[in-house]
Amino acid sequence: MSQRFALIIDPAGPDEERVDYSGSFTLVDAEAPALSVGELSTQRGDGVFESIGVIDSHAQEVGPHLERLANSAHICDLPAPNLEQWHQAIAVAAAACPAGEWVIKLILSRGVEHGPTPTAWVTAAPASDFSAVRRNGVKVVTLDRGYPLDVAERSPWLLLGAKTLSYAVNMAALREARRRGADDAIFLSNDGYVLEAPTASLILRFGDRFMTPAPTGGILHGTTQLSVYEFLAARGFETGYARIPASDLTNADAAWLVSSVRLAVAITDVDGQNLPADQSLTADLNNYLLSPRD
Repeated sequence: MSQRFALIIDPAGPDEERVDYSGSFTLVDAEAPALSVGELSTQRGDGVFESIGVIDSHAQEVGPHLERLANSAHICDLPAPNLEQWHQAIAVAAAACPAGEWVIKLILSRGVEHGPTPTAWVTAAPASDFSAVRRNGVKVVTLDRGYPLDVAERSPWLLLGAKTLSYAVNMAALREARRRGADDAIFLSNDGYVLEAPTASLILRFGDRFMTPAPTGGILHGTTQLSVYEFLAARGFETGYARIPASDLTNADAAWLVSSVRLAVAITDVDGQNLPADQSLTADLNNYLLSPRD
């Protein structure tokens, strides 16, 4: 197959029950034009998405990703996705991925402007090589997101709890981090609390306790963070969620950014201050995250 794979989906209603949705998928050339110029995903970023890691043709954490896709659609007033249809589309895409690490993306858009139905598609492509960053870790800077911690509850139209296609701010934050000599960024609320990274969740270690910022409406609940917590709990560690002051970042015994494709990377420096890196645990986490998980 080519280095990319794409399926256009004819969205089924959430209450439609079929055994086989294969007739609703259309294989297209991933290198050729496939979307209308009136598509609102490209005009306005009006849609939601998920990125799913694929290991040796096995799509990871499909259930949690589909639940989050449905939640994002609900927040954005998009039609509810038929999860069985998406599940079958993911299976088709994963089966087309050769051995190694790939990434499947699910995209649900509001569709063509003034059109009657949403647009939906699935793509698969080789994942970037993250072996070096998993081994060496990352330097991060903290950036003010510009909102207080409770903004999502007071201003739901900001869509902060949804994984939307409007990622320009996230990408700008990564560029700013690199301008400051770092690899990544961690967002802070303007009232001084830790949030998340532009494309990852944050986990902090304090002794034998592992904490992540509480997944309120302003923080995307990470599927990989949930898997990491399952691994840590099985090893007898305490895990939890909390409102974490920014000052706790540099007081942590260790910290990680975790995401579906990059997996677990240790944070080695925060705003120019060194942070201990637990290389052994990081390796254990990535070995677990590279194992098949549903």
